[in-house]
Amino acid sequence: MDGKMLARIGAIIFIAIAITATVIEMIREEEPARVRSAPELQPEADPLRLTLRRCQRLGEAVTSDAECLSAWAESRDRFLGRSPAPAAPAVERER
Repeated sequence: MDGKMLARIGAIIFIAIAITATVIEMIREEEPARVRSAPELQPEADPLRLTLRRCQRLGEAVTSDAECLSAWAESRDRFLGRSPAPAAPAVERER
């Protein structure tokens, strides 16, 4: 077999595979699109998210707002998968 004959056989095999793939694609039935209902798209109201949105609008004043600082700490803990740190016991100082 010479090179021309091998090239022709390769081309015929390639065309046969292409035609087969085209026919399979044409006879394949379309799956109906799944439609999600509206309640699934809307997450439940998250009080932390609402607090973070309020803090976002405060601008630089957020650094002195204790509620915002604790909300950011809770958000960071959720993101990192850590459980919130237990509250430190109050230590009385002697003067």
